Amino acid sequence: MSVNDTAQNDNHTWNRQVYHRLKLALSIGLRRQLFLAVCDNLHLRNQVATRLHSTLAYPIGQVLSQPSNAQENSTLAYPRLVTLRLNLNDPNPILQINQWLANYPPPIVGASKDTPGRPFPVPAFQIVGVEHLTKQPVATQRLFLQHLRLSEQYFSIQESSRFLESNLLLWIPRPWLSAIKQSAPQFWRCRTGVFVFAGEPTPATQNSGYPERFSNPRSLDLGYIEQSIVDESVTQGELRTAATELKFKNNSDFPAETQGNSVHKTQESPSTADLLKAAPQQQESTNRSGSGSNNQSLPSLSHISSELTELVIATINTNIAQNTEDYLQPQQILLEIEELHQKQVLGEVLAEAYHSLGTLYRLRIEQGHSTLENLMVAIIAYQEAISYNETSPQLPDILNDLGTLYWMLYRTPPNSEEGQTYIEQAIEFYQLALKMISPQTHLETYARVQNNLGTAYGDLARFSHPSENWQEAVLAYSEALSYRTADMDSLKYAACQNNLGTAYWHLGQYNQPIVHLKKAIAAYNEALVHYNPEQEPLKYGMIQNNIGTACWNLAQYEQPAQNLQLAIYVYSEALKYRTPANVPSACAATQNNLGTAYWHLANLSQTTKEARQKYLQLCISAYEEAIALAHSLSGTPLSFDLLASYNNLGLAHYQLVIDKSFNGDKATRSQHLEVALDNHLQALNGLSKQPEAYQTTFTYIVKTIRAFHNELGIQGQNLALSKVPSQLLPDILSKL
Repeated sequence: MSVNDTAQNDNHTWNRQVYHRLKLALSIGLRRQLFLAVCDNLHLRNQVATRLHSTLAYPIGQVLSQPSNAQENSTLAYPRLVTLRLNLNDPNPILQINQWLANYPPPIVGASKDTPGRPFPVPAFQIVGVEHLTKQPVATQRLFLQHLRLSEQYFSIQESSRFLESNLLLWIPRPWLSAIKQSAPQFWRCRTGVFVFAGEPTPATQNSGYPERFSNPRSLDLGYIEQSIVDESVTQGELRTAATELKFKNNSDFPAETQGNSVHKTQESPSTADLLKAAPQQQESTNRSGSGSNNQSLPSLSHISSELTELVIATINTNIAQNTEDYLQPQQILLEIEELHQKQVLGEVLAEAYHSLGTLYRLRIEQGHSTLENLMVAIIAYQEAISYNETSPQLPDILNDLGTLYWMLYRTPPNSEEGQTYIEQAIEFYQLALKMISPQTHLETYARVQNNLGTAYGDLARFSHPSENWQEAVLAYSEALSYRTADMDSLKYAACQNNLGTAYWHLGQYNQPIVHLKKAIAAYNEALVHYNPEQEPLKYGMIQNNIGTACWNLAQYEQPAQNLQLAIYVYSEALKYRTPANVPSACAATQNNLGTAYWHLANLSQTTKEARQKYLQLCISAYEEAIALAHSLSGTPLSFDLLASYNNLGLAHYQLVIDKSFNGDKATRSQHLEVALDNHLQALNGLSKQPEAYQTTFTYIVKTIRAFHNELGIQGQNLALSKVPSQLLPDILSKL
C-alpha cells in the first residue's frame, strides 16, 4: 500500500465519522440549529449532501395522512430536509428559505370537525453553491457576508418567524469558513456545530454571468498547456518525438533481473468483429473480398487465433504495405508460427515467433502507421509471446511496449469511449515492467518506463480522480528524473522536466496552487536550459508558452503585477519562435494568452491610468493577431476558444472607451465601440447551443449599446442598433 492509499483510507474513515455525526445532529429534531459543513471537494460534498437529502427528506414509510375512504385526497409528502442552491444574484440564504416556506407552507394534518389540526414541522434546509461566489464580483461576495452579518436582524423580523423553527446547514469551502469568521462574527457566534470533511479541493466553475470577466476560461488557453506533454511524448502527430519518450524498446538482448518473474496472460482484447466495424468502410469491403492468393491460406491456420489472423488480413489489405516485402512479411511470419505449432516446439520458441510478429507491427507503428488494426496485431502478438514464455529476459521490454500500445489505443479515435479502460491497462503493464527491473541494473529502461507511467497517469486524470492521478504523475516523473540526468541525455531530461512541470501545473488546479505552480515554473525553466532555441525552436517556444501560462496562473494568487509582467515577457519570447510561418496555430494560441495577460495587467488596481491605456491597446493587438491567424487556419483545430477571443477583444475595446483616462475624440470612440459590438455579435452567432455563454454575450451587447448612448448620444445609439440583427432588437430595446 502506498502513502497515498493510506491517506485516502484515513480520509474515508474520518469523513464517514463526520457524516454520521452530521446526520445525527440533523435527525434529533432540535429547533434553531445552525450547522456549518466544510468541504473543499465538490464531488464529496455532492455525495454527502445527496445522501443526507435522500435519507432525511422523505424517510421510508412516512405518510402524512391516510385517506379514510377512496373519495378523500391524500396529502402530498412534505420534506423534512430541503436542499437549496444559493442564489448568486441575491446571495441571501435566509431570504431564500423564507421564500420557499411562503411557496410551500407546512400542510395541516389531523384536522377534523372538532380539532383544527396542526401544521407539519418546518423542514431543515441545506444550502449549497457558496463555492461559486469565489468567481463572482467582489460586490456580490460582500453582499453575501453582509446578509450573514445581519442574521440577528433577520431572525427578529416577522417574516423569519418560520425560519426560527428550522435548522440550517450551510455548505462552504475552507476559504469561506475563514471569511465568515472574520467578516460575519455575529453569524459565526450563532453556530451550533462545524463539521469538517477531508478531501482535495475542487476548483469552482467560473461563472460566465460576470460581464467584467472573460466569458470562458478556455480563452486563457489552459488547454494548450496540456499539450506540453502532448508535444513531447503523446500525440500520433508527434510520433518522431514520441520515439524519444513514450518509446518502444529496441528488443536487443535484455538480461532479466531475476528468472522467477511470472506474468499471467493479459485480459482478452476487443473482438475482431468490433474492430472491423470501427475500420473505414473501404477497408471493410476490401477485407471481405481478399487480395490475392497469398491471403487465402491464412484463414486455414488452425493453431493461430482467428482474431489475430483476421487482423493481419485487414492490415495487408490496406495501403500501408507499399512494397512486396512489407506485403508478404506478416503472412510469412504467421505461416512460420503455424508450422511451429504443428511441430509442438517449446514455448520459448513459439514466444520468440510471436514476439517477432509483434515487433514487425511495432516498427510500422513507430514509422507513423498507428492504425487500429496495427495496434491490435502488435498487442495480441505480444500477449501471445508472454503466454508462451512468462520468464523471458525480454519480458520487461514487452510489458513496456504493451503499455505504450494500450496508451496509443486510447488515442485512436474509434476507441475513445473505452479510453479509460485502455489507459488503466497501460498503467498496469508499466507497473509490471517496473517490478521486474531496478534503476541499479537497468537505469535507462527504468527512467523511460517511469516517464511513460507519468504520461499515462496524466491522461487517466482526465477521466477520474484528477488530483490523485496528477499526484501519481508527479511521483512517476520525479522518479524518472532521479535516474535520468542531463549528462546522460539532455533532450530526454528536458522532455521529462517539461512533463513534470505540466503535471505540477495541473496539480495546482486542485490543491496548494502557489506551491505547485512555483514547482511547475521551476521544472519548465530547468527544461528550457537544455533546449537550444536555434536547434529546437518549436520546443523552446512551447516551453516558454507554458511558463507564461503558469506565471499567469500564479498571478491569481500572489504578486499579480510581477507575475503578469513575467508572463507577458515569456509569451513574447515564445512568439519569437512560434511564428505565423512556422506554427500558425501555436502562434495564435500564444497571442491569445498574451492578450489575456495584458488585460489582467491593465485591470490591476495599482496600474496607472496611462499604463492601463497602453496595456489595453497591446491586449487588443494580441487578440486581433490571434483571431486573424485563426481565420487563416480554416478547418484546423484550435487549442483556444475562438468565440471567447471575440468576446475578449470586444471587452477590451469597450473598456478602453469607458475608461476615464481615454482622451480620444468622438470618431475614435465610435470606432472602438463599433469594433466591440461587431466582435460580440460575431461571438453570439456561434453560441446558439450554449445558453449561458449566449446570455453573457447578449449582456455584453446591451452594455456596449448603452455605452454608445452615453458616449455619443442618441445618434450613437441609433448607429449601434442599425448594426444589430433585426431578430435581436425586441429583446435589446426592452433592456435599454
